[in-house]
Amino acid sequence: MGVVVQKFGGSSVKDAERMMEAARKAIRAKHAGNKVIVVVSAQGSTTDDLIAKAAEITAAPSAREMDMLLATGEQISIALTAMAIHELGERAVSFTGPQIGIVTDSTHRKARIKKIDTQRLTEALDAGNIVVLAGFQGMDEQGEISTLGRGGSDTTAVAVAAALKLAGYEVECEIYTDVDGVYTTDPRIVPDARKMDAISYDEMLEMASMGAGVLHSRSIEFAKKFDVPLMVRNARSDAMGTWIVPEEPWMSEIPACGVALAADEARLVLEGVPDKPGVSHRVFAALADANVAVDMIAQSVGEGGKATIGFTVLNTELDKTKKLLGPLVAELGAMLNETGKVSKVSVVGAGMRAMSGVAERMFQALAVEGVNLKMITTGDIKISVLVEEDGLSESGVIPALDAPPEPIKKVHLESKKAVRGRRALRAVHAAFGLANPRKGAGEKTASNGEFKPRPNPLVVAAARDREAAIARLEGMEDVMVSGVHLNIEQSRITIHDLPDIPGNCSKVFNAVATGGILVDMIVQNQSGPTKAELSFTVPRADLTRALKRTQDVVREIDSSCRVVGDGDIAVLFVLGVGMRTHTGVARTMFGALAARGINISMINTSEVCVGVVVERARGDEALACLTEAFKLG
Repeated sequence: MGVVVQKFGGSSVKDAERMMEAARKAIRAKHAGNKVIVVVSAQGSTTDDLIAKAAEITAAPSAREMDMLLATGEQISIALTAMAIHELGERAVSFTGPQIGIVTDSTHRKARIKKIDTQRLTEALDAGNIVVLAGFQGMDEQGEISTLGRGGSDTTAVAVAAALKLAGYEVECEIYTDVDGVYTTDPRIVPDARKMDAISYDEMLEMASMGAGVLHSRSIEFAKKFDVPLMVRNARSDAMGTWIVPEEPWMSEIPACGVALAADEARLVLEGVPDKPGVSHRVFAALADANVAVDMIAQSVGEGGKATIGFTVLNTELDKTKKLLGPLVAELGAMLNETGKVSKVSVVGAGMRAMSGVAERMFQALAVEGVNLKMITTGDIKISVLVEEDGLSESGVIPALDAPPEPIKKVHLESKKAVRGRRALRAVHAAFGLANPRKGAGEKTASNGEFKPRPNPLVVAAARDREAAIARLEGMEDVMVSGVHLNIEQSRITIHDLPDIPGNCSKVFNAVATGGILVDMIVQNQSGPTKAELSFTVPRADLTRALKRTQDVVREIDSSCRVVGDGDIAVLFVLGVGMRTHTGVARTMFGALAARGINISMINTSEVCVGVVVERARGDEALACLTEAFKLG
């Protein structure tokens, strides 16, 4: 018998009618032959109301006492949900996070799960109960109540599913929301967006980090780390939603599965940074120590002993970041510039690992719309660009950008102001034909027509296995670095002083793509008010051809630009789960290289990968020191 974990958010249990519907879904899952756990959030606006009550007392409440207060919201929900199940004739028992042994670290308001003891859960399930569990909460090892912060109930649901899977159960997790599933982009911005039937963990991680607000990254990290099949579906219907599953071969046939818009980021540029070992480490260690999560990082090739580092943080962290870095910037003799309002537009797809021309197609679509790119970064399966929003009125008088229908969440009100970002999103979505049916989005795959993977053979859950399962759950939300890889078969091309106007990137990558040359890392930073520096890597075997094609097209753009090729590089990638939500990954990586005196000449980041370029002669040494730093030896 399998276990189904169902999570219902605040809007799905906001009143008696919604709560009874959630109870019916849980009962139907039980009658289908499953053991059922229901994870619920606080009802409706309860959490906001509790925060407001605290504000009536003090402007600076204790984080510990806020956790004590906020945890009561879920306690109300679990009791009422259990009562609803009783009323419908089924057995149910409710538990708080501490009651079933969700142990966290001691970071109040944004704690991370360390382990879960499944004994009380399994006893209640084996007794025939539907277990109703409070999301968003746990307790630390001193017995203090803690809350998990953003996405906490999603995280609870997937973490519990992971714990039960390790205890020997066949498990799946359903996240009920107010949408039908995961779409190729936000349908309230792009009306012809298509619901996906399936998406891989890595693709969903990138989509979540780039503005697709259906799931929080932490819950997807758990699902990937413990191989938990996850479905996003609508709380108001019984229609199938979107499976989030391990990557399947058919997924690599599709260059792009979705695009996303994030309108809540700020871009900072460190100019005139000394181009020597340890500088990147000092910058990002300072931010990691203050728990500031950095999203895009793009370090350009140094020139004249100086380099430029561009990066983005959430708007809410902007003032804190500038204050933190002020003394260090002064010490380095550099300049820290804020570049105004920006939107991040990203395209994601497993197929871009092996397909050429993906970047060219994206940049061409943006060039046609007259959208200029202020920064470019790439990852294993994503390309992100920053679009400047300053200079536009908030009304954004562009006929194609109709107001989305109600209900509109705050994030969509913010994106309504992202006029260029919304226009860019529509252009990229159309360029990749994402409104059309394809495998995983309107068409079945060849294998059984099924998207959910076949379950792994069950582990025999004998008593002797319990201690081993609990041991595997220790530090279950810690970052998991799965590998460090060295590639010495890449080369780099850098264009200095490229005019910073729409269409130039498209021309460059069109020239490279028409030669059938696969581009890997791409980094673009501004090198002056009207100039940009663009670097990208290609296979060493293709350097001569790629360099000539680049020189030819750049000569047509501006004969004063300089194009430089370099075959003497090594690219290192650190891969894992939790790369961005844990602020210390870049610090560890850059610190290990700095300790060996290895200089970093390019940086690129994504949700599942951090990549750097170093001298080829020191590639093996860099690989060894990173393997040691992340304890992978």
